[in-house]
Amino acid sequence: MKDVTLLDQGWSLHHEGVLLPAAVPGCVHVDLLNAGLVPDPFLRTNENDVAWIGHRDWTYTTRLAASGPHERTDLVFDGLDTESRITLGGTELGRTHNMHRSHRFDVTGLTGELAVHFTNPYQAAADVRAVTGTRPNVYPEPFQYIRKMASSFGWDWGPTLPTSGIWRPARLEHWSTARLARVRPLVTVHDGIGRVEVHLTVERTATGTGHPLTARATVAGSTVETRVDGDTATLTLDVPDPALWWPRGRGEQPLYDLDVALAGDAGPLDSWQRRIGFRTLELDRSADADGTGFTLVVNGERLFVRGVNWIPDDTLVTRVTPERYRHRLQQAADANIDLVRVWGGGIYEDEAFYDACDELGLMVWQDFLFACAAYPEEQPLRGEVEAEARENVVRLMPHPSLVLWNGNNENLWGFRDWGWEPELAGDSWGEGYYLGLLPRIVAELDPTRPYAAGSPWSGSWEHHPNDTDHGTHHSWEVWNRQDFTEYRASVPRFVAEFGWQAPPAHATLTRALPGEELAPDSPGMLHHQKADDGNGKLNRGIARHFALPEDFDRWHYLAQVVQARAIATGIEHWRSNWPRCAGTVVWQLNDCWPVSSWAAIDGDGHLKPLYHELRRLYADRLLTVRPGGAGTAEIALVNQAGEPWRTTVRVRRATADGAVTAETEVETVVGARSVVRLPVPGSLTPAEGSAKEFLVVDADGLRAVHFPVTDRVFAYPQPVFEVAVRPTGPDPDAVDVVVTAGTLVRDLLLQPDRLAPGATADRGLVTLLPGEQVTIRVQGCGAVGADEVRAALFSVAPA
Repeated sequence: MKDVTLLDQGWSLHHEGVLLPAAVPGCVHVDLLNAGLVPDPFLRTNENDVAWIGHRDWTYTTRLAASGPHERTDLVFDGLDTESRITLGGTELGRTHNMHRSHRFDVTGLTGELAVHFTNPYQAAADVRAVTGTRPNVYPEPFQYIRKMASSFGWDWGPTLPTSGIWRPARLEHWSTARLARVRPLVTVHDGIGRVEVHLTVERTATGTGHPLTARATVAGSTVETRVDGDTATLTLDVPDPALWWPRGRGEQPLYDLDVALAGDAGPLDSWQRRIGFRTLELDRSADADGTGFTLVVNGERLFVRGVNWIPDDTLVTRVTPERYRHRLQQAADANIDLVRVWGGGIYEDEAFYDACDELGLMVWQDFLFACAAYPEEQPLRGEVEAEARENVVRLMPHPSLVLWNGNNENLWGFRDWGWEPELAGDSWGEGYYLGLLPRIVAELDPTRPYAAGSPWSGSWEHHPNDTDHGTHHSWEVWNRQDFTEYRASVPRFVAEFGWQAPPAHATLTRALPGEELAPDSPGMLHHQKADDGNGKLNRGIARHFALPEDFDRWHYLAQVVQARAIATGIEHWRSNWPRCAGTVVWQLNDCWPVSSWAAIDGDGHLKPLYHELRRLYADRLLTVRPGGAGTAEIALVNQAGEPWRTTVRVRRATADGAVTAETEVETVVGARSVVRLPVPGSLTPAEGSAKEFLVVDADGLRAVHFPVTDRVFAYPQPVFEVAVRPTGPDPDAVDVVVTAGTLVRDLLLQPDRLAPGATADRGLVTLLPGEQVTIRVQGCGAVGADEVRAALFSVAPA
């Protein structure tokens, strides 16, 4: 039977003539940090002080002992970052050029010093560019010339920290006769029968050639065995009435162990295990009177996707543990998210990521790793791209959570709109990957899943790549140039990216910028704002709705309020237009360091108000008010649950002091997976442009408010509220904060990290009418009093 020796100990990093302890998996930045030789690049402006690391070559070494009695010993690297030369005892074993692939070398009978020599990524990229010629991209870094995590070179939310290192596990595999080189399970369901086609490829030793082998596969109590005479075999297993895997909120997520064993005359040789799930999957891209749809269909049910975009959870990706993956994805599930898009400027994530998605019912949209650039299609890149795609399709296809392969992020759009075509002058730019190579690989290896050429993409060059009427759409005019109210101007078929920035939590800023007097334009704040004119866009977004404050704490609060309102405006509008619009994927769930960004969860893991808003916006039932023209409005009740929603809708017109001047109740039924729109009676609609009246709509504990003017104009009273702090019981670190409103209190926010850096609150923005009360559970704050809580409470107030 195959034996495995992990190579996770005894490594050294060569630095200035000294051997430093090195972590494997790991990277040079983390090793230098652990040795105390560089400052934390996430703090202050230290990123600039460690820029030299990415411009140097690095070497890692260890010693390999003699192999055992097996016929063959392979040295296996699951990931080398990126351009490397491997030597053993001074003899070169091979060279690598791709962070996103594994590599295997025959080291049978060899011993001595094992060294991995990394060429710095800038030089590696320059060597390729010298062969292929220059191509345009969005950022002034050479990420498209090297098969490496693009965002390690910096992005409009990330630092420039291009890494080197042995970033995934390394090991020795000792085996005889034959091993399982590749296992590719195709899982389908037809007429209540689950079918697993297990396609095997075996590798044999010289003495194993011609030996009879037996392969056996088992799943859900069904076992099939076959003779393997050559190097390939297929085993087919049928499972009657399998329990189906469902996206979260639609059903359960049953998973089945699939076991594959390879044996020879002398006994077991190798084994492979994964968990699989049974479900049907379709992407409906059919044409209709409105254009071309983009609707996911799982187990026969059409879905409105409630999604988020995912970036690497740490720029230094080797620090992301399985526990951290699980925690972050559990946060996504807790916010009623059902799809996570793995964005194309990052990595194919660790198995722990996809395992957690399988268990939590989070669908995965997986980009191939191309983003915001023209990519050469010539060698040496083309062969690396094909090998990378083939390996990762096979690696990830057992996961039932994986529902879509996507060719790239914004490159088809970039070619059309960003001035690339004249600059390219006929040179290759990646189209052959997205419309040729990648769909062929998916069709060959994983025909059970749909493939999209890019995001955004209208389906063909007959339409603009970012056409709202066809396929997927990225909405970035809002934020870049327009106010968030402009989300209501169109109804794309599927919104795969849209977002609005806000700064991170206060505790994140004080940790990352120790001793700095915080201001929107203070040195550290500007360094941790990577977007082009990011602060200008933040300020303009605030100023459209509020008086722009001079006080930092108020600016910080209002920026987070505007972020939450912006995303709410988009999702409420698009969800209420189901089924024309079949999904929203917010940019973005998470951050990779402490930064002002579009994330709902900041780089230190603190929840922004947007996170709590997503939980409301993505709940099965959503209540919203849709403003119309000439002072009209309608109420939309969105029901994505599997059963009808019978409810009483209470509609009130109120004045600035909270007095109700008119009201009515409406009984209604909203069918399963459907939307009902109710016009607001003219007698209740606030007058157009009124600065003193607003609309309040309630149904089954849900509330929507509509103000006909901006907060900057509305005649708010000075908010008055009482605060009480009550112990929660046996937990000394938790309290209930009870707020009772004496006036209209809009967008009340308790920032728990101001009570203690690790404190959390169970809700975000809350609007109260006079006499109403809310209880906010705060955990991790210790014993706090009402005065301390008041200092952490913010609300919209008169200018």
